Amino acid sequence: MRVLTDIFPDVFIIELTSFKDDRGYFFESFQTERYRTHKIETHFVQDNFSHSKKNVLRGLHFQIEKPQGKLIFVGKGKICDVIVDIRPHSATFKKYMKVELSETNHKQIYIPPGYAHGFCVLSEGADVMYKCTEFYHPELERGIVWNDPDLAIDWSVENPILSPKDAVLPRLKDIIL
Repeated sequence: MRVLTDIFPDVFIIELTSFKDDRGYFFESFQTERYRTHKIETHFVQDNFSHSKKNVLRGLHFQIEKPQGKLIFVGKGKICDVIVDIRPHSATFKKYMKVELSETNHKQIYIPPGYAHGFCVLSEGADVMYKCTEFYHPELERGIVWNDPDLAIDWSVENPILSPKDAVLPRLKDIIL
C-alpha cells in the first residue's frame, strides 16, 4: 500500500497492492492497523454502496455539525471523484482536487471531515463503496451545486445526470458554513 497526497495534505490517495495471477487478483481493501500507520482515521461507523450509470453525477455533499470522513473505493467501473475544501479558515478554502478511481487502478481516497464530496461516472456504470466516520444525518446534509462558477470544476463529463435535489443545490458563496 502506498499513500500519496495532492493539494490537500490531509486527503490521502491510497494505492492498494494487488496480487494477480491467471485466476484474477486479490487485495486487502481495508486493514485497520495499516491505515492507522498512515494516520488515516479508522473508526468507521457506516458503509455505503451506490450503483450509478454513465454520466451520473452525485454531489457535492457534506454534513454540518457532524461531518463525515470518507474512505472511497470503486469495485466496478470508473469515476471522477471530486473533493472541495469547505473550511472557511483553511489556506485551501474553495480549492478542489479530483482523482480517477476505478476497478483497474485499485485506488482509494480518504477524505477527512471538512470537505464536500461528489463523483461522476465515466464508465457504462460504477459501483462505489465508502466507509464513513459519522452516521448519515439527513437533517444535517447540505450540498453545493455541481457547476458552481466560483469553483469551476472540470467534471470530465459534459451533460451529467443529476438527482432533482442535486440539480437545485446552492452555490458555495450562498451557504453559511
